[in-house]
Amino acid sequence: MEKDNSNKKSLSEQLKYTNSPVFSTAIFAFIMLLVVVGTMLSNMSLESTFFWTSPTSEVITTERKPLAPPKNSTSRYRMAWLRSHLQEFEVFKSTNLSEQFHQRVLESLNDECEVRFFMTWFSPADYFGKRELLAVESVFKSHPQGCLMIVSGSMDSPQGSTILKPLRDLGYKVFAATPDLSLLLENTPAKTWFQEMKSCKRDPGRIPLSQNLSNLARLAILYKYGGVYLDTDFIVTRSFKVLKNSIGAQTVVERDSKNWTRLNNAVLIFEREHPLVYSFIEEFATTFDGNKWGHNGPYLVTRVVQRVQETIGSSFTVLPPVAFYPFNWLDIPRLFQTPRSSNDSRLLKADLIELNRRSYGLHLWNKITKKLKIEKGSAIDIIISEHCVVCRGIQR
Repeated sequence: MEKDNSNKKSLSEQLKYTNSPVFSTAIFAFIMLLVVVGTMLSNMSLESTFFWTSPTSEVITTERKPLAPPKNSTSRYRMAWLRSHLQEFEVFKSTNLSEQFHQRVLESLNDECEVRFFMTWFSPADYFGKRELLAVESVFKSHPQGCLMIVSGSMDSPQGSTILKPLRDLGYKVFAATPDLSLLLENTPAKTWFQEMKSCKRDPGRIPLSQNLSNLARLAILYKYGGVYLDTDFIVTRSFKVLKNSIGAQTVVERDSKNWTRLNNAVLIFEREHPLVYSFIEEFATTFDGNKWGHNGPYLVTRVVQRVQETIGSSFTVLPPVAFYPFNWLDIPRLFQTPRSSNDSRLLKADLIELNRRSYGLHLWNKITKKLKIEKGSAIDIIISEHCVVCRGIQR
């Protein structure tokens, strides 16, 4: 009986102790410590997607969800959806910064530039990752005196400056500028189309609108300023200085490099106010369809060039696939793999010889390859190692 009373007393004392202010404070502090440590670990994980060590250890950990309406929605629903999400599209906004775009382009891409390059980036800066930075680096490997303007609101920010700082510290001329598409499209056939879309009077379609706005922006930029447009998944391997008013074929009739069947708009080289680029813009505005992938991009430039070849065909050049698209989207995955056999090694060597001899670069077809790991010793690993300038952590 005495033992029972002793146990009850001990339990009572323990409960009294756990209810004390000192004990509660200690527990709360311990919980907060766990939260802080967890947050730090999470941030370290996120940082690793930007400050990386080697392309051979690359794993895509973040899946970007594109800003787009539900796939099976109606046209009326999609226009209502756009109205409710309009503020999330930075490209529709006109600000003091965006209104300076024209002047900033003129100041940054002046006559001292060996070649003037443009890229567009209408996604958050968080997603401007390894491959995009490699594409930027490759521009300067082949064009040390070149200039690159990244047309982007998100990259025209402190975060964007941090991402590009390693290149700027080496003296390379890479800039980011927030565009004002409304001003950029002045005196073009797409001005009315843009205003109607901004007013939510047009169906944006099921395809992410930012993708189609990028298709339009690249055309307007080249028409107004001239230069070279590159997708952010294109690795430059040779100087573009000799190229003028050119577009690349993606596919051709078998064994006939001049008989092309489809063009692509991932690489465009045109002088200011070129009539073909004007025709591209006109086609975009009059035939826009946001429900068909590629309709306002690769298929658009294909349609127009097929139509105008007899009238203005002498003012531009269609380059064979080997120039910009030496490997199509079906073949490209094997370039990410380490050779498994002597036959694979021979094929890799032949691929690299062909690329170095005849190509100006390599389109990575990021829509297909974005989740693929770049294996050490693969063709892609070798190519990016040879055409980087910062080369942070690349194993040679």
